[in-house]
Amino acid sequence: MRQIYNKYDKKLIAALPREVFEGKIVVVLNDGEAERAVSFLLSQDILGIDTETRPSFRPGQQHKVALLQVSTTDVCFLFRLNSLGLSPAVRRLLEDTTTPKIGLSLKDDLMMLHRLGDFTPGNFIDLQDHVSEIGVEDMSLQKLYANFFGKKISKREQLSNWEADILSDKQKLYAATDAWACIRLFGELQSLKSTNNFNLVKVIDDVQTDNTEKR
Repeated sequence: MRQIYNKYDKKLIAALPREVFEGKIVVVLNDGEAERAVSFLLSQDILGIDTETRPSFRPGQQHKVALLQVSTTDVCFLFRLNSLGLSPAVRRLLEDTTTPKIGLSLKDDLMMLHRLGDFTPGNFIDLQDHVSEIGVEDMSLQKLYANFFGKKISKREQLSNWEADILSDKQKLYAATDAWACIRLFGELQSLKSTNNFNLVKVIDDVQTDNTEKR
């Protein structure tokens, strides 16, 4: 039986094996590429989604969202919004009501995307709204992934320059992994909810113990 923690000890994450997306990564730079990418993505059963914004190190300064990453189970498209903006294809993707788009803290992502233009959000599912259904209190991607899969998602590139002329391979892999991981987490969450085949371990004062709640 699986062991899941209500809160995962962050100090344990560094020792875990690293998880990375192993599929194909496609950078989308113009309207034509965006149209083709969106048509492909909306033919899929499920998508993972995330955004990246250039960090600001000055009080009061805030950059616009620079990257929208949308992944299937084996290919991830990186839409460079600092070049594309909210193009018709990107708006079509965001307003689609059919294909579920899985993300984390989507309220923040959608708020940043709205700064590029108006759109009506379509079929989005925020993992943060559902993990509590099995007793998990963590809300970060890194902790959830460690908890569900025993692997580490590196956040090393999070504060890199997402408006750079050319994204580095490390940036592309980081962005793709975050979006793809949302699909994996959603699938695992659905499986745990349907089978109930897990023990929930209650963590007290952020220290993992063996105080197990039988399911």
